[in-house]
Amino acid sequence: MAYSYLEFERPIAELTDKINELSRMSSDANVDISEEVEHLNSKRDDLIAKTYGEASRGQMAQLSRHPDRPNFLDYIPLIFDDFQELHGDRAFADDAAIVGGLAHLGSQTVMLVGHQKGRDTKEKIKRNFGMARPEGYRKALRLFHLAERFNIPVMTFIDTAGAWPGIDAEERGQSEAIARNLMELAVLKVPVLCTVIGEGGSGGALAIGVGDRLYMQQLTTYSVISPEGCAAILWRDRAFADKAAESLKPTVSDLQELGLIDEVIPEPSEGAHRNLKDAAKMMKKVLEKGLREVSAIPVHLLLKQREDRLRNIGVFSEKS
Repeated sequence: MAYSYLEFERPIAELTDKINELSRMSSDANVDISEEVEHLNSKRDDLIAKTYGEASRGQMAQLSRHPDRPNFLDYIPLIFDDFQELHGDRAFADDAAIVGGLAHLGSQTVMLVGHQKGRDTKEKIKRNFGMARPEGYRKALRLFHLAERFNIPVMTFIDTAGAWPGIDAEERGQSEAIARNLMELAVLKVPVLCTVIGEGGSGGALAIGVGDRLYMQQLTTYSVISPEGCAAILWRDRAFADKAAESLKPTVSDLQELGLIDEVIPEPSEGAHRNLKDAAKMMKKVLEKGLREVSAIPVHLLLKQREDRLRNIGVFSEKS
C-alpha cells in the first residue's frame, strides 16, 4: 500500500524505503542480511516513537487530519456489527457529511452518528470534507431522538474542521441547528459517548460532542478553531499556524491536563493512519468499557452527572 507522508514524517519514509530495498535485495540475491534489516527496523521504531512523541502542537494538528487517517466509515465494520445507515433530516435533504445509523456493539444495539470526510476527491466533494450543513445536524438530532425513543445508547465520532460556513448554511439556520443539538444532547435520556477520531473543530464538532464520556484518540486534536483559521484571524497570515497551535493547546495531553476529556484512546506505535485494525481494536476496548459503565447508571443520575460535567467546564480557581 502506498502511504502518504507529512514533511516531518519524511525521515520515517526514507528509512522505510531503505528497509524495503534491503529486503528486496536479500530476496533477489539470496543473501542473508536479516541482522542488518532487524537493526534498521529497531532504529525505525525508535524514530517513530521520537517523531510522534516529540511532535509540536502544530504537527499534531497535521497528524489529526493526515491524508491516510481512518474515517468514521473505516472503523464501523471493525468495531460494530450489522450497521444500517439511516438517511435524511425529514425536512430538507440528506447531508453526506454526517453519517448515522443503527448497529450492534456486541449484543447491545447502539445508534452511531459521525462526521465523514471522504477519501478520494470525488467522495470529499460529495461529503463536503466532513463539514456539515444544518440538515446534517438536524439529521443527527433526528437520530438522537430516535435512539431516546427506543432507549438505545448513542455513540458519536467527531472528525471535522468545523461546520460549513457558506451562505447556504447560514440561510438555513446553521447556528440554530448547532445550538439546538447542544441543548438536546445535554438532556437526552440515554447514554451518550463521544469520540474524537481526527480533528475536532469548533461548533461543528460540539454539535455531536456533548455526552457522558468524551474520548480522544492519541494523535487527534480538539479546539475552538483550526490553527490556520486562528492565524488568519489574529495575524492575517496562515503562516503563523504553528504559533496559533501553541496558544490553542488542542492536543490530548493539553485537554487531559485541563480535565476536558475522560480518557485517551491509545493508537498503534505508527498511528491509526498506518495500522487501522489495531487502532480499531484499541478503540473498541475503550468503547465497550465506557458503554458498560454509563449503562449501569440510572437515567436521573446520568442526567445529573452530565449537567454537573458541563457546568464544571471552564471552572477554575486562582491561588491567592
